[in-house]
Amino acid sequence: MRLRIAHSTTYRYDPPASGVIQILRMTPGSHDGQYVADWQIDISTDSRLDMHEDAFGNITHLLTHGPIADLTINVEGLIETHDTGGVLKGSNERFPPGLFLRSTPLTEVNPAMANFVRELRAEADTDVLGFLHALMMQISEHMTFDEDPTNSGTSAVEAFGLKRGVCQDYAHIFIACARNGGVPARFVSGHFLRSDGMVNQQAGHAWAEAFVPNLGWVGFDPANAICTTDAFARVAIGLDYLGAAPVRGTRYGGGDETLTVSVKVDQAGRQGQWQSQ
Repeated sequence: MRLRIAHSTTYRYDPPASGVIQILRMTPGSHDGQYVADWQIDISTDSRLDMHEDAFGNITHLLTHGPIADLTINVEGLIETHDTGGVLKGSNERFPPGLFLRSTPLTEVNPAMANFVRELRAEADTDVLGFLHALMMQISEHMTFDEDPTNSGTSAVEAFGLKRGVCQDYAHIFIACARNGGVPARFVSGHFLRSDGMVNQQAGHAWAEAFVPNLGWVGFDPANAICTTDAFARVAIGLDYLGAAPVRGTRYGGGDETLTVSVKVDQAGRQGQWQSQ
């Protein structure tokens, strides 16, 4: 499948900030199930943009700018994807899977979650893949998708207690529970072609990958209760959202900050629908 993706992020500062530093993880890489055919980043200001790879191999751009009132970051491109049955193949793995057993403040568990995991683990016995599928389905049933009660700093424990959240919260809960069950898991940021034909989206997508012995890393999307397919475009990984966020940084000075995000994901070739949105 050929996915056409556009992701725009705009910051406005009132009064202007005296300076900004942003780390962008908005550029996907290629692997056996994904080929980046075309990709470009456009910045609204004459900002310096330095490209690096972070510790996990994510492609990053460091953006720095002096006094500024508004900043828009646009990325757009074409990605060719192939359905690998959810199994990640051909990726550059810099660390052993065991690193992704490490808990973070966003992916800790509480007693209720630990009990939740124990029951699922007992039912699955030694079947790791069965445990992960059951975990994904149980989280999907436990949670209701709701954009209001959570934010980028909401932890898995908080979202699990609320029983509400967005894809990021579903992913954090899955990761926290998988690690508690002894299975390495990590956060993935990217994009998702919705099956309902909705091209315009309010944000990028997030899911999880878990390591299955004799199989490797497998993608699980508890927000949609499916393993990853060719409808997913993988951009960055991390221990949690903070390590894979599309834009993360700081500003100096300034007053109120307003953030606006818009995303479009469509199949290449449907130009009329893309342009009409």
